[in-house]
Amino acid sequence: MAETIITDKTEALAAVNNDGFALEHVSDELRADREVVMAAVKNSGWLLQYASDELKADKEVVMAAVKNDGEALEHASDELKTDPEILALIDG
Repeated sequence: MAETIITDKTEALAAVNNDGFALEHVSDELRADREVVMAAVKNSGWLLQYASDELKADKEVVMAAVKNDGEALEHASDELKTDPEILALIDG
């Protein structure tokens, strides 16, 4: 049986707020939605891996993910992997 993919933003927000892992089951369009991804990475930082490439390069999104889980940095854009402000969150 095929997985159900969430395509409705309201449904996606409710799902990721309840369980961040729901980000695995949202449409590509919603994986590029800043509000949906922020809700998920605040719940579990490593979920950054499911975000769109654009959001993996969004400093605020990456900072939220890394604050939750320092290992989320591995899923950030190459540029942000060396950002001193983000690295300070891990080293701090």
